[in-house]
Amino acid sequence: MTNNCGYTVWPGLLSGAGTAPLSTTGFALAHGASATVDAPASWSGRMWARTLCAEDATGKFTCATGDCGSGGIQCNGGGAAPPATLVEFTLDGSGGMDFFDVSLVDGYNLPMIIVPQGGGAAAPAGSGGGSGGKCMATGCLVDLNGACPADLRVMAASTGTGAAAPGGGPVACRSACEAFGSAQYCCSGAYGNPNTCRPSTYSQFFKNACPRAYSYAYDDSTSTFTCTAGTNYAITFCPSTTR
Repeated sequence: MTNNCGYTVWPGLLSGAGTAPLSTTGFALAHGASATVDAPASWSGRMWARTLCAEDATGKFTCATGDCGSGGIQCNGGGAAPPATLVEFTLDGSGGMDFFDVSLVDGYNLPMIIVPQGGGAAAPAGSGGGSGGKCMATGCLVDLNGACPADLRVMAASTGTGAAAPGGGPVACRSACEAFGSAQYCCSGAYGNPNTCRPSTYSQFFKNACPRAYSYAYDDSTSTFTCTAGTNYAITFCPSTTR
């Protein structure tokens, strides 16, 4: 993981149920710094960046975005409070393939990219089952906070941590599900299948800006990527948008 943001971020890491834990569940990553995390065989889980974090007078650690509720730098099994940009992995899954994606289904807090590296990065087309062996970079390069629709926007003043947003202004962009709670936006109830839950104007905002990222629950065909197991992955927060 590399932090290209102009401020410190605190990555959070959550292992899936029944999956061996990682060596860390959270740490600080200063501007320009990098860190390597080794994942055990067949690991699955998610990673994200927490922003605008601080300790209060009692030593409780909280973050304006992506907070995992642990009260400390380590997340200890807590997931990201939405909205947060997520990277999701299933390593050495079906057919000996790694499956990965960047998801904005739970909203967005900063740009992120995953770039496959090493031995598995040349997976042949068609080797990844339903996702077609797409071993390529994915993510969201665009800063969506400023462009976020007003009814989805999260402002620094409403985060409750007392930390100021870098440069002021919005710090995250909620999903329509979180903002409005309706079954139509949450793909639940009568909308709980791909035939009835369709893209909305809100999910299209995310998809138009970040076409390779998940924008709603059934966005699989353009948003899941695969490489042969054993591939390494470079995750960059706030990557350059020049490429």
